[in-house]
Amino acid sequence: MSAVTTHVLDTALGQPAAGVPVRLEWLAADAAQPVVLAEAVTDADGRIRDLGPEQLEPGTYRLVFEVAAYAAATGQRNFLSAVDISFTPTGNAHHHVPLLLSPFGCSAYRGS
Repeated sequence: MSAVTTHVLDTALGQPAAGVPVRLEWLAADAAQPVVLAEAVTDADGRIRDLGPEQLEPGTYRLVFEVAAYAAATGQRNFLSAVDISFTPTGNAHHHVPLLLSPFGCSAYRGS
């Protein structure tokens, strides 16, 4: 099982956000650029169940949600073109990072 999963919900339309491109990056302290670990697109339920490695090394990671593509596909005019969520994993636990999306804002949290 992937160490990172996500779920994107469109709170304006009241439905899962299908078709959102998401990228998992490692922000290595000694690298000039983020290291891309995985890329995927949310399924019909707004989920990505397999995003990256089974285990994360200590450090800082970032999920990049390319929401402009989703907004265009659903006919919405979003203020946000992308949502970047940086996080530091704790231990070898599974990390589920849901995103609640609306045209003018968003909210994220560590899920279970």
